[in-house]
Amino acid sequence: MTSRPVRVGLQLQPQHAGYQSIRRTAAEAEELGADILFNWDHFFPLNGEPDGLHFECWTMLAAWAESTSRVEIGALVACNSYRNPDLLADMARTVDHISDGRLILGIGSGWFERDYAEYGFEFGTAGGRLDDLATALPRIESRWGKLNPPPTRKIPVLIGGGGEKKTLRLVAKHADIWHSFSDPETLEHKLGVLARHCADIGRDPAEIEVSVVGNPDTRDRMYELGARLFTVHTSGPEHDLSDLRDLLAWRDKLNA
Repeated sequence: MTSRPVRVGLQLQPQHAGYQSIRRTAAEAEELGADILFNWDHFFPLNGEPDGLHFECWTMLAAWAESTSRVEIGALVACNSYRNPDLLADMARTVDHISDGRLILGIGSGWFERDYAEYGFEFGTAGGRLDDLATALPRIESRWGKLNPPPTRKIPVLIGGGGEKKTLRLVAKHADIWHSFSDPETLEHKLGVLARHCADIGRDPAEIEVSVVGNPDTRDRMYELGARLFTVHTSGPEHDLSDLRDLLAWRDKLNA
């Protein structure tokens, strides 16, 4: 069983609210004690009014780097398809410096077809997008080694997704954090798959922090299975932080 402390994330979804409201909510989440503040990397709302208010991921992360002081920040998750990997590495390094070493690079292969169609990216196939991610991750790591100045720390890489043949192999090789949307039964199975991928390359799976949705009905079982990062979300127009407050109280009890 992992000895990691429980951490709590808030995904502050950049939809259906003006930026000043998003900024105030980010500040409140940090004051309440959230460990990580996430947004997401899309160009349109994922629920509610499909053409509602929406803001871009990485410019927002740079703003959060200046407007917050303690909480870690990142995307849950950045889409590999939308940026050249070397550029993404440079963007991440820059936000890492702006934030004094608080950036997490969350990354995935992409899935929301409207983003691709309207912004002119090739959608292709799920398998092809995962192959592109496999090519991108070593380029990102290589670019970090060439940048001047280098990142302030080894930037943690969070990979989202649960595909057993490709995604979990990439998690084993590259990730510091693995984010899963699984239910407990599925998570238990996929942790076994991940452990086998780690064994194949000689990595201790305990090095990888397991990240899940902070559902009150499943979080105790997820904790038993080894999950240590639990994230809830809020969206505009009214940013309700009651789920975050509840999750923080649960975290503090477990970490006491």
